[in-house]
Formats: sequence, C-alpha cells, structure tokens
Amino acid sequence: MSKRLAWIIVLLCSAGLVFTSCAGTQNKATADSFKSPVVKLASFEVPQYDGFWYYAKAVAPTKGAGDDRGAPLPMSFLFEIQNPNPFPVMLEGVTYTVAFDNDFELITTNNNDSYWIPAGKTDQVRLTTMITVRSALTALLLANAPLLKNKGWEAFPTLERWWKDVPMGTTSVSVKNASFTFVADGVTKVVPVQAKFP
Repeated sequence: MSKRLAWIIVLLCSAGLVFTSCAGTQNKATADSFKSPVVKLASFEVPQYDGFWYYAKAVAPTKGAGDDRGAPLPMSFLFEIQNPNPFPVMLEGVTYTVAFDNDFELITTNNNDSYWIPAGKTDQVRLTTMITVRSALTALLLANAPLLKNKGWEAFPTLERWWKDVPMGTTSVSVKNASFTFVADGVTKVVPVQAKFP
C-alpha cells in the first residue's frame, strides 16, 4: 500500500471520528438544550364500576369483618408525552392530585414507574389510582369541609352523585398540581401539568 493511500485512510478515519464525536455532543442533554416535554391528558376512564354503596362498622357483612367501607372508584388517566429533544428522555416519576367538580381535591398520589420517550417522538403513559367512598368521605369532612359548606352540599348525596356521574363523564375530573419529572444525561426537568376531563 502506498503512503498516499495510507494517509487518505487515516484522514478519513479521523474525520469520521470527529463527526461522530460532534454528533454525539449535539445529541446530549444540557441544562440549556433540554426542552420541556409537552404533556397532555388524552383520555380518562373508570375501568371498573361497582356502583355506589357504603356500610358502617356496625353493619355485619355477609362475609368478612365489619368496618366502615365504601365502593371503590378506579380511575385511569392516559397522557400523551411529546419529546421535542434530539435525545431520548426518561419519565422518572409523576405526582398528581385528583379533584372532582374542579375544586374538591380527593387524593394525591405518586407513580414512580420509569418510561423512555424516544427522541422527537410522542408516546403514551397511563396513570391509575383509586379512591373509595370511605376515603372520599374523609376528604370531604376534613380538608374539603369549608368548601362543602360554602356550596351548601351534604356529604353523602355529593358522594353518590360523583359515583354515578364520574363514570358517565358528567362530573368533571381534574388532575391538579401534577409534576412530571424527566431526566436525560443527568439533567432533570420538572414539567407542571394541570388537566381536566371532559
């Protein structure tokens, strides 16, 4: 092999390494280059519905131990997350509060599952939680008591209406004070989200 051909090969390899290095640098997250992902609530559903019911501790159930118990209401939120960055980002965790009728905050929960959102792509993440008539009653009578009084509503009629209307989409369900935490190359970005359905 001639010296000239050897030099050409060395130069081409060196140029390739330089370009690869530059490309890798451009696709790495920094505090300045990390753009906030766009998070939107795509849909909401109650995946299982067991009606409205409540019984007090004094009532003996057909099976099991008696206690203050109420119907469950599972909730499933589907979020679309658009990653505008030229690098993948990891959704590392979500904290959010669920409210009915806009103002009645009933549960605050965390989801610490991790999801990779590819570079320049939109993906979907489903968050699920559940409340019961008992836990919602506690929230109404404690934290939400002034609001309930101001509206002139009573606790049990309000709960029964929610348990019937939320699955039908006739009572609004809000995701409030949500924080979606994203990480890329050691850089963290927290995206605040507020959403309402319908």
